[in-house]
Amino acid sequence: MIKKHPLESRRIRKINSSFAWIPHQFLRKGFWTSLNHQELLLYLFLVLVADRQGVSYYSFDKICSLPAITTEEYIAARNSLLDKDLIAFDGYLFQVLSLPNNQPHPPHRQSREKRTDNEPAPIGRIIAEALGGKSQ
Repeated sequence: MIKKHPLESRRIRKINSSFAWIPHQFLRKGFWTSLNHQELLLYLFLVLVADRQGVSYYSFDKICSLPAITTEEYIAARNSLLDKDLIAFDGYLFQVLSLPNNQPHPPHRQSREKRTDNEPAPIGRIIAEALGGKSQ
């Protein structure tokens, strides 16, 4: 077993007045890989600004400007996080929820890869899409 110790003993993290945490299951159970870039940004932002109960009330403008996402990206990410049962939203308040029991599904590969018409597509993806399968 690896023996762990702090590398910088003068810089050990402490929870002071603010409180933000993500359970290790978020990574282990596949939630990390199930989110696209904008969903991860929004989720991590909401975790950072939430209180101990996971509640935050940052305005739409702040949510878009601090993580630097567009309105469309924000709406898509928010709706996806709601659908994946990771957050609750009442139109004013957000709540980061405890992780759901169901296993997340990885995103479609194309949602993570943006390509313009001028960029060549990998031949494996072209063949897989032509045959109706998933690309690797």
